[in-house]
Amino acid sequence: MFKKSMLSASVALVLSSMGAMAATPEDDQALARNAAVSADQQQPDGPANKAKKKEDDDTEVIEVTGIRGSLNKSMAIKQQSVQVVDSIVAEDIGKFPDNNLVEALQRVTGVQTTDRGGGEVSTVTIRGLTDVTTTVNGRQIFTAAGRQVAVADIPAALLKSVDVYKTRGAHQLSSGIAGQIDIHTQRPFDFDGSKFVLAARGVYADQPDKTDPVVSALASNRWDTNIGEVGALVNVSYARTHYRDQNVTPGAVVPFRADDLVRIFDGWPKGLDNGLPNAAGSTFNLEDSEGNVTEADVPYVLSRDAIFENDLNGKRERPAFNISLQWAPNDKSQYLFETFYNGFRNESFNSMLFSYVDWWGDLANTPAPTYYDGTNVVKSRIVGSPAVWSSGDYTKSKTDSYVYALGGKWDISSDFQLKSEVVYQTSKYKTDFVALRANAIGIPNVAVDFNADNGLPAWAFVQDDYQTRVNLQDVPWNLAQMYDNGGKDEGDSIAWTMDGDYLLDAGIFNRLKAGVRYERRGAESYARGADGDLSASNTALADDMTYINPSFFDGEADVPSGWVVANGYNLYDQRDAYRSLYGFSPYDLVLQKTFDITEKSYAAYLETDFDTDLFGHRVDGEMGVRYVKSDTDMTFNTYTKQQDDDGNRLPTTMVSKDGKTSNDKLLPSFIGRFYITDDLMARFAYTETLRRPEFGQLNPHITKQKPLTNSDTGDASGGNPNLKPVESKNYDLSLEWYFGKGNALYGTYFKRKIDGLVYDSLSLYTAQDPTDPAPVDYILSRPDNTSNGKLEGIELGTVYFPDGLPSWLDGIGIQASATFLDSSQDVPQYNITTGEKIGYISRDMFGVSKKSYSTVLIYEHGPIDARLSYVWRDKWLNNYEAAQFANPRGVYRRPEQSLDFQLSYNVSDNLMVTLDATNLTKEIYKSYYQNEDIYNFGNSLYSRTFALGIRYSL
Repeated sequence: MFKKSMLSASVALVLSSMGAMAATPEDDQALARNAAVSADQQQPDGPANKAKKKEDDDTEVIEVTGIRGSLNKSMAIKQQSVQVVDSIVAEDIGKFPDNNLVEALQRVTGVQTTDRGGGEVSTVTIRGLTDVTTTVNGRQIFTAAGRQVAVADIPAALLKSVDVYKTRGAHQLSSGIAGQIDIHTQRPFDFDGSKFVLAARGVYADQPDKTDPVVSALASNRWDTNIGEVGALVNVSYARTHYRDQNVTPGAVVPFRADDLVRIFDGWPKGLDNGLPNAAGSTFNLEDSEGNVTEADVPYVLSRDAIFENDLNGKRERPAFNISLQWAPNDKSQYLFETFYNGFRNESFNSMLFSYVDWWGDLANTPAPTYYDGTNVVKSRIVGSPAVWSSGDYTKSKTDSYVYALGGKWDISSDFQLKSEVVYQTSKYKTDFVALRANAIGIPNVAVDFNADNGLPAWAFVQDDYQTRVNLQDVPWNLAQMYDNGGKDEGDSIAWTMDGDYLLDAGIFNRLKAGVRYERRGAESYARGADGDLSASNTALADDMTYINPSFFDGEADVPSGWVVANGYNLYDQRDAYRSLYGFSPYDLVLQKTFDITEKSYAAYLETDFDTDLFGHRVDGEMGVRYVKSDTDMTFNTYTKQQDDDGNRLPTTMVSKDGKTSNDKLLPSFIGRFYITDDLMARFAYTETLRRPEFGQLNPHITKQKPLTNSDTGDASGGNPNLKPVESKNYDLSLEWYFGKGNALYGTYFKRKIDGLVYDSLSLYTAQDPTDPAPVDYILSRPDNTSNGKLEGIELGTVYFPDGLPSWLDGIGIQASATFLDSSQDVPQYNITTGEKIGYISRDMFGVSKKSYSTVLIYEHGPIDARLSYVWRDKWLNNYEAAQFANPRGVYRRPEQSLDFQLSYNVSDNLMVTLDATNLTKEIYKSYYQNEDIYNFGNSLYSRTFALGIRYSL
């Protein structure tokens, strides 16, 4: 990582270049926001639609209140922007919709959200792709040693608006093949004089049965002084969330002999994309490692190897603040200093119950299994003498991220504006994890129906009559394995930009923009780990460590509702005693640096705006080119545990590998608008974007696991220092009609051609173990640019508030959108025994739903604002399962939906009361292996939330 002296040097460089950048980096977008004023002024002056306007250097700034007013401004931004962009504007200061930013984004056309958990959704995809660049006021931000930021960690209370870019001009960052989310915070010059806002909400979550606070406060003022106009703003927020996530999952599929129901561990055809054939009476050949048939036409049946449950309880806190100082010494210059901080605190306790079901016990006296009709796949069965264990897992983690920006802009002449900025970031993440497993002793049987109810399994531990259930509190639980891990990631960055904007009078070209950007980024990662096993000691789980979780899965499935588990909170408090009990060495508890990376990136762009007539219609837009280059220096470390002749632990030895990578790219862009009428326009865009590899993917070190029983090859994994950026060529064609008072109807066709998608490759790797003279073969898995993809689709959307309705319906409206996607990705196929590539298959791209819809019913009348939101997305291919199982490799997620409600009531001009609810339908989120009827997989239950709040402003 670079030294902090770089910061002072960069500040000096900026100041020597006439100062630092101010104002919103996306000046074109700022112009579009100002154009939104006229649309807002058309609205009635009812309490929910009040707006204040001020004149400041010929720029109108408006504060919008009310759902309809915020939607009108969003549509005006979309209409006036050259880019293909959708926006969310806060209904009022401190009243951004939904519990967090991600939930608000799910109503944006083309945006899908997923990974609900911890009381919220956390992942954003734009048109099905997850590689999204996130910026705050135009500045790219990140979390710790990663390239992206955890968007859910940015509190909604600090936000003024959010822009979702589907295209990018040459003047914008080129990263993020999915798009860019630009988050705007409040600034003192946004207000006419002083402003104070205090907001507080109590949020109740039904699964943990807890109510938590979400509070925020904003104070801002501006003054005319003898040095010019000065403004200061402070915005702080704090949110706490208790959550409970519950999951029940049957394990992966493995083969058993059809005659004696004994599991077949090796020699059968593995790694098949569609899994082993599942027709009744199917057979396969067993082969040795050299491909010789050892047994032909073996009849087999398919069943699960395990079934398990997770009950995750946690508490999360997010403190944040934003400080903004603005200074305008005259009407030709403006300066800005900003600090943005967001923090993350989390502690969670996961209770796991796990039972193996790949041993069928006393087969002579066990009832025969049942099968799905016409298949050799087991639906239900009794398993005798199962191996059962529970695990109490405790995790504690925290993140602190700071962004400091110093900047300014200057009107050098009436035609030329210059702006510059220096930004320093630092982000640190730390986590500790400790887990204690316990073995259940003397469980007689487990009865399992793997798909008892539309994907939900049913299972119970039973006595030998197969009816009487075993109380898990009545059986002994003995200590088994303990795991004690931790990590730390740190990232920092210094970035400098200089941009010039010159008004032209050169025919159709009316504006020339040019700029440069330099960033030096550092990333470090540390890890530690220790584990031990006391299973053979027959040591009972101590009473003060025992915990029984209550009411698992809320009665939604016939599964064990509570079990004995090690109390994770007590384990963390007593971890030193348990470390000693398990014989952990102090050397195992020291964080060790795994990588240290410094990346220098350079960018320069040239862009021009044009405006002309074509066939009697106005055509305008922008065209340009951006050059990007990066040079990366890497050091990766691996550690080997050492011991003396008596078995005593010695300090670890470290081996380092250094590496360098460099790449550059020229990225053209063209965006044009064709005005069919004043209200009807078409856009066309061609742009190129890219995604650089994650730092951890570049690690050249290889981790090996020796061959298991009945296997001739081991497993190995590593990174790939030769990974190249993923590149995307993007095409967009849209048609947009703006009619009435803020109403709009729009559609976009788009296409993405993506080269060099990262997918794990396999190869045969031979290594010599120092303790064994015989070389060992491993199948090495590492990321590589082995895949290409195509994505195309159509977006449709509308905002409509009808006129001429009865007075009591005045203010009713709808916001609706739909996205239809078609994707394909070349997935390489490998022989998992030899590591040889044997070809490609074409699959849907991971994470892409073919269809998604969003409908928002809005009612705004007098002091009342109300919104009922429904979001639905179709099934999608989520990930690929490991190749050693017999089920299809594709893991799909079932269609997901969410129903949310928001209501606000203006008690007075200064006081508002709010009521919000999320996940009203109490969805169970489900996944499956390609065929949901016979290969159901995970089932997850999350909380509903209900919130009551107030907002006071002066």
